[in-house]
Amino acid sequence: MVTIKKILCAVDFSEHSPVVADYASTLAKTMGAEILCLYVAPSLDQYVGFHVPPSSIENFVGEIVTGADSTMETFIEENFKDVTVNGKVVTGYAAEEILSFAASEAADLVVMGTHGRAGIDRILFGSVAEKVVKSSKCPVLTVRPA
Repeated sequence: MVTIKKILCAVDFSEHSPVVADYASTLAKTMGAEILCLYVAPSLDQYVGFHVPPSSIENFVGEIVTGADSTMETFIEENFKDVTVNGKVVTGYAAEEILSFAASEAADLVVMGTHGRAGIDRILFGSVAEKVVKSSKCPVLTVRPA
């Protein structure tokens, strides 16, 4: 029988994130698992070579992370009831950070949303969910927007 004790719930704080949290929470309650809720803030490293002082970029990213930490606390309070959950905010490329965090925390399952992009949007922006599904060492449950 499959044992799921750690669920990584990757969120982007969009209007769809509470639905993703609901799936993770329901699974955690059913299986007696804990939830690791992860938000990945963009690192903006790709802009360091432009005519923007690196300190400005670092300050901006720092403000994003500080805001995301506060948002994470509120998100956890509002969306995870009667379940053990720990929130974490990291910076980097979303797919890479989700995969790295899932591996380092020995997650048994990843729960994340998709944006349902198609056509040119998908070509230009790619799909974080697709990259995670293709490379994850553990199962991934994707939740499509309604």
